[in-house]
Formats: sequence, structure tokens, C-alpha cells
Amino acid sequence: MTTGLEGRRVLVVEDESLVALLLETILEDMGCSSIGPAGTIEEALQLVSTTSSLDGALLDVNVAGRVVFPVAQALAEREIPFVFSTGHGAGGLPDEWRGRPTIQKPFTEASVRDSLLGALGISRA
Repeated sequence: MTTGLEGRRVLVVEDESLVALLLETILEDMGCSSIGPAGTIEEALQLVSTTSSLDGALLDVNVAGRVVFPVAQALAEREIPFVFSTGHGAGGLPDEWRGRPTIQKPFTEASVRDSLLGALGISRA
């Protein structure tokens, strides 16, 4: 079964190792290559600035006690689509980031797939 995401390179920004591992597995199952995971804002910013071909990103909103919005800004400046991941839902995002694709923890493989498809503008097959 194809997902429409095969061959896509997706940055994972997540400080919880088990959640990062789950996301990597989900991405692999969908045919994606996982970049990272980045467990700090600095590591994520480094990957955004040095990885030449990112197709998208999954961003935990709270990374090691800091908000991920500097990474979101860097991705937006490079026009790289991303999905927020949060335990608080989209309502917990500041106004400037509301309306961006968001998945609520705990998430399912289907919610990760559907949010990435939407963020990347890919029609579901």
C-alpha cells in the first residue's frame, strides 16, 4: 500500500526518546526517511540549516522545556512544511502558529500520515 509519502525526508524534533523512536518507525513504515531526531532546539536549528533537502518536519511544541517556535520560524523561512505535535492540541498554540497542521499526543499512525499529507499538499490516494 502506498502512502504518497514514499521517499520524503522528514525532520523529527522530539526530546522524548520513546516518542522519537515511535515517530521514526511510523515514518519508515510510510516509506519516509527520518532526519534526526533532534532532542534540543539547537540541534534542530542545526539540522534545518545544514540539511539541504528536507521535505517536511514533525515538531514537538515543548522540547526539553523550551518552545519549538524558533525551529518553526526557520522552517517557514525555507518554505518547508511542518506539523506541530503537542499534548495540548492546536488551541495551545500562540495565535501566529494557529492554523498550522497539528497532531495531538497521543497520536496514531493515521494522524501522523494524514497531517503530513496535508502539510505537504499531497492528495490522499
